[in-house]
Amino acid sequence: MLPRRSFLQLGAGATAAAFLARPALRAVEEIKAAAPLAAFAVVGDTHYFADKDDPSRLQPASRAMNTGLVDTLNALPGRAIDESAGGGQVAPLAALLHVGDLIDSGDKNGTVIQQMQRTEWAEWQNDYGLDGVEGRLKFPVYEIHGNHDGPHGKGIVLDGIVDRNKRRKNLQGVSANGLHYSWDAGPVHFVHLGITVGQVKEVKRKRRYDPVESLDFLVADLAKHVGTSRRPVVIAHHVDFARYCGQVAEDIVLKHEWDYADVAAFHAALQPYRVAGIFYGHTHVRGVYAWTGPKPAPVVVGKPLPAGIPTFNTDNAAHFSGPAQAFLYAEVHAREILVRELATIDGWKTSRWSPLSWRMPHCTG
Repeated sequence: MLPRRSFLQLGAGATAAAFLARPALRAVEEIKAAAPLAAFAVVGDTHYFADKDDPSRLQPASRAMNTGLVDTLNALPGRAIDESAGGGQVAPLAALLHVGDLIDSGDKNGTVIQQMQRTEWAEWQNDYGLDGVEGRLKFPVYEIHGNHDGPHGKGIVLDGIVDRNKRRKNLQGVSANGLHYSWDAGPVHFVHLGITVGQVKEVKRKRRYDPVESLDFLVADLAKHVGTSRRPVVIAHHVDFARYCGQVAEDIVLKHEWDYADVAAFHAALQPYRVAGIFYGHTHVRGVYAWTGPKPAPVVVGKPLPAGIPTFNTDNAAHFSGPAQAFLYAEVHAREILVRELATIDGWKTSRWSPLSWRMPHCTG
């Protein structure tokens, strides 16, 4: 586990990647020369935040941070990658993945808060658009909701995503409730699952966050659109799961953001497939590891760590609380995924590549 600012303690089932990032990683040489099957950027936790004194506009720090982020994203294709991050340059981007907490006020109530929500959502849409044409962003965006967008399965952002899914032209699958969806970039299949993945119907206890039947959609979508093809799969959701892998007492699990039964079912649902990567946000810190499932895998000194699903926790990309932000750039290759991080310490006035890169094989189940 390699956090950017502080160590994030992981729960059972998450092993430090056997393919640890390290400075000047020359192992990327053999794959960076080949065109990727799909290249994309991943941002999270933009937290568009309206001014409480004037809820018709964004708070200035939030506006400046998000303007800088979109400008940086637009300049990303073709940008040279530092040798300390493996070298090469950014490929043409199939899309931007936004892994949730698009706005900040969607989990709160009140008359002023409702005005703030409308402003925040409108400003987010003005910046990101839908298809690389109607907003400031110059390539398509595929977003999901986080706990600040609507933790209980409803809200202006969730309604907005449902409406946007009716207008996306290249979707492969859409859930019955219109919220979750999938699409393809070449042979790579992307599935977007919202705040968490769940829920197991046999487990009747209440969930802290409503997964809005995302598990059912995932199972049906992969069976229909991937099947036995062994196509690479990329998954996006919002909340981190590593802290919630282990079984705990009933009074504790009810306080957890993700029910351990749902985490186990999520991992089981992915086992028949070739998973190139899972991406999420929420923690406001970067972390990378191989997910081995609900039970911890044994670690033997002197031997490679167990293989698992390449898992990437992206940092906050434009949170109004401070100038340090980051996002991920990913390339899916035939057998591996290669991920780098672009970071800023001055609110996207400038940016540079973190001196690390992660090259991990697809998890083939």
